[in-house]
Amino acid sequence: MLEHYRKLARYNRWANLEVIASLRNAGSPPVRSLRLMAHMVAAEHLWLARLLGKEPPLAVWPELALDACKEQVEQLAASWRSYLAAGPDLLVQTIAYRNSKGEPWTSRVHDILTHVFMHSAYHRGQIAADMRQAGLAPAYTDFIHGVRQGLVE
Repeated sequence: MLEHYRKLARYNRWANLEVIASLRNAGSPPVRSLRLMAHMVAAEHLWLARLLGKEPPLAVWPELALDACKEQVEQLAASWRSYLAAGPDLLVQTIAYRNSKGEPWTSRVHDILTHVFMHSAYHRGQIAADMRQAGLAPAYTDFIHGVRQGLVE
């Protein structure tokens, strides 16, 4: 099961970089799309920080340029590789944390990881819709496409 989450982390990196490339190619991408991209990387940092018992390096809704988002995506990919290099017991560990409202919660690592990757996919869909509405071509980031094309291994 751990390998499944490693593959999802690789997919997440690839898909996020595809979205950044499509936003860059747009010339003048929708402002909301840029904001969502920055939020995606910030939310990943937040959850990774919770898993590691650290403070997150970014606000949940930061203002980041596309180059900064790309740097963060690459940094996060390396951090996820390191985090997921642990043994299989990692996934069943329970993590205690506080949400953005300050409420205490506990969650299993596998549930947090599932949330992180689904959260990114959700926002990538919003970005695609924004781009289409603006008459722009969004990135094609379907998981199965990435796997079939050998872009996600």
